[in-house]
Amino acid sequence: MRASCSTIFFLPPFVPIPKTPTPPPPPLFTREIEYRLSNTHTHSHFHSLSYPHRGWSWRIKRKYMEGDAGRDLGCQKTMDGKANEDIPSCCLKARAFAPDPELQANCHATVVSGWFSESRSSADDVAKRMYFNNPMWPGEAHSLAVEKILFKEKSEYQEVLVFESTTYGKVLVLDGILQLSEKDECAYQEMIAHLPLCSIKSPKNVLVVGGGDGGVLREISRHSSVELIDICEIDKMVIDVSKKFFPELAVGFEDSRVHLHVGDAVEFIRNVPEGKYDAIIVDSSDPVGPAQELVEQPFFEMLARALRPGGVLCNMAESMWLHTHLIQDMISVCQKIFKGSVHYAWTSVPTYPSGVIGFILCSTEGPPVDFRNPVNPIEKLEGALDHQRELKFYNSQMHKAAFALPPFVRKEVKCL
Repeated sequence: MRASCSTIFFLPPFVPIPKTPTPPPPPLFTREIEYRLSNTHTHSHFHSLSYPHRGWSWRIKRKYMEGDAGRDLGCQKTMDGKANEDIPSCCLKARAFAPDPELQANCHATVVSGWFSESRSSADDVAKRMYFNNPMWPGEAHSLAVEKILFKEKSEYQEVLVFESTTYGKVLVLDGILQLSEKDECAYQEMIAHLPLCSIKSPKNVLVVGGGDGGVLREISRHSSVELIDICEIDKMVIDVSKKFFPELAVGFEDSRVHLHVGDAVEFIRNVPEGKYDAIIVDSSDPVGPAQELVEQPFFEMLARALRPGGVLCNMAESMWLHTHLIQDMISVCQKIFKGSVHYAWTSVPTYPSGVIGFILCSTEGPPVDFRNPVNPIEKLEGALDHQRELKFYNSQMHKAAFALPPFVRKEVKCL
């Protein structure tokens, strides 16, 4: 995901495998092998992958799975947003080592002191390391080394966590799902904002759904033609936390063109005048809990009604490596509603599962929109490249490249 090669890595302490014959595994037996993807002298970044049983002889984590093998399994949240308060079954490695009291005091359900913790030497006193383990995607775990937990609290809608990581700066997590890190947020925020806004001439009225961290607002504000930026975010705690811990993103709220609406986006858009916006950007989290309604057909129909003829929508649309079935469903719905054009684009975000995230871009019937070729190039907008801060990821070349899709995606997402 972030390295050119990977090596098998053995985590101390090891538990020797008994020499006595191991009984044959049941059909749904898996073993997890940790392998390291970066510096061979640090533990700052790991992935775990599940492999079928092939008689591996090194120390492994075993688990017996119940039910549908394609749906794990105690680690995924249900679509109604209910979460397991305990450590998921796929993270039982957290129990492999005795918990350290000093680390337990600075611990979280997904930052487990017993998970990948180590003692360097007796002279280091309690030289332990903690890792954030994202358990939302069956068969793999993405981990980041945690320097310190800065904030953890439950809002009315979700749990909000902020921690300082070793290599990616501060990290924002909502209900156990990593939302952004300081190091790679630019790739997501810049692409989700400029892919739609650079595809139409002189956008004036823009709506952001979600985006409570402020990063999308920061990017929209580069466009001097924009006169109004409405943002509807359901969770005020996300906004407050971003202003405190992520000022480089929350600077977007300081623009005088921004009008903040704290509340339910579905209700907000239901009351929006028809054809009000030139562009709508849906910066929602994964479709669980409060964000579930934001990927359903009635919501897309309301978005289309709120756009002018030839208006554009950019909606977060999962990873092509993991969710082609969801992408297929979303595009099929959008093609029924948006009579202009519907396209899929993607970008690289290292801290997201599989390292990529996608976007669905749609236009309503009216003046044609060629998403693949920016008619409003960012390089020609006065002051846009340096507004608030320099662009780090997006440019017109990246814009065009974002629509290039590998053959397997076109094969699996047949409506593209």
